[in-house]
Amino acid sequence: MTESVLDENIAKTTPRDMRAFLTIWFGQLISMLGSGLTRFALGVWIFAETGQATPFAITVLLGNLPGLLLMPVAGSLADRWNRRRIMILADTGSALLTLMIAFFLFQGDLMIWHIYILVTLGSVCSAFQEPAYSASIVMLVPKEKLGNANGMVQMGQALASVITPLLAGALFVSIGLNGIILIDFVTFFFAVGALFLIHIPQPVQTKTEHKASNLWSDIRFGWDYLRQRPGLFGLLMYYAMVNFLLNWSGVLITPMVLTSFSPSILGVIQTALGVGMLAGSIIMSSWGGPKRRIPAVIGFISLAWIGFLIAGLRPHPFYIGAGLFILMFFIPLASGNSQVVFQSKVAPEVQGRVFSIRSMMSQSMMPLAFVTAGPLADYVFEPLMKDGGALADTFVGGLLGTGPGRGIGLMFVVAGAVALIVSAFVYANPRIRNVEDEIPDSAAS
Repeated sequence: MTESVLDENIAKTTPRDMRAFLTIWFGQLISMLGSGLTRFALGVWIFAETGQATPFAITVLLGNLPGLLLMPVAGSLADRWNRRRIMILADTGSALLTLMIAFFLFQGDLMIWHIYILVTLGSVCSAFQEPAYSASIVMLVPKEKLGNANGMVQMGQALASVITPLLAGALFVSIGLNGIILIDFVTFFFAVGALFLIHIPQPVQTKTEHKASNLWSDIRFGWDYLRQRPGLFGLLMYYAMVNFLLNWSGVLITPMVLTSFSPSILGVIQTALGVGMLAGSIIMSSWGGPKRRIPAVIGFISLAWIGFLIAGLRPHPFYIGAGLFILMFFIPLASGNSQVVFQSKVAPEVQGRVFSIRSMMSQSMMPLAFVTAGPLADYVFEPLMKDGGALADTFVGGLLGTGPGRGIGLMFVVAGAVALIVSAFVYANPRIRNVEDEIPDSAAS
């Protein structure tokens, strides 16, 4: 390929404005609202059927582990196949799975193991949708707007978190779980329809990239790309620890609340969580982030963990809601700035492979969190904090309170304290703190 032809191809794929991105974003937002309704309603159904924390943890594990294992495959395909078509197929698959839940409901045969299977398959669909979507943003949005675009992605998730708990409660009374599932199915047409309306440019592949034509070489490429950049690699190890601690206790929010309060209180708390995320996302999408992003990322994560500590302190909806509001206010600010760093430092034509390895690494500890969270809550922490338990008459029991859900509260406090210590060590590491200076921006950024 001659230099003139290469320049011409790059010009064709240079993003001019955000219209195409906004079209995709809106379609995904409507779909997320439908999916959020289903998640909330099924969460209440699972607790009503089992009354235990472990089924929640198993459901979340099966909703993440298959996708995590498939990330390298999905990332490779996102670089080699048409990213728009991958997203259409993934969204269509998710819609069909939602329809299967509706079928079991209408037959009156829905069981816990049905949900386990369906969320596993849903995780497979998400595994292919996520890297294709993430790698498409840099092709649709001008570099100076990347921070704003990533803020909007977070905002979409936040809007779903705010709207769906309240809406799900009202709809559950009026149309039942069956009706909610059907609404979720209809919303997938918005996501797929939006993708049919726009064009996503494919990045120009160099001759070197074309040579790596098998899955193993693609996985090795993404791993080597990050290992050769110690600052980015260290940052991912930090994210892995943060994700482990967050999910180790955060996956148990629903049982912690429902052991002492009604589903309506759970809806209010989840709405507070969503409002916090929405507020942080609005700030990120309008601000775009600071010039020095890495110190900001670590600072925002630390502030988020303070909120996590507050959520576990007392068995009162105000403490839980306020703490989760603070947590989710700072998460979009941290995530949005982190995403800009990777989008700027990784070449567009390899982002599918590199981003899939990034996701796999940062989420690598989450399955362990899901596997251990439920049993530890049911058989260790809850017994320790029950009335008359080993910690009931100690300083810990006096501070956190005793009774149902307080063992999970203790897990929140332990996770938050450890995360703050880890964040301090990460900030002290100059390779991570100065990654923006040590690694140049990609040529196409």
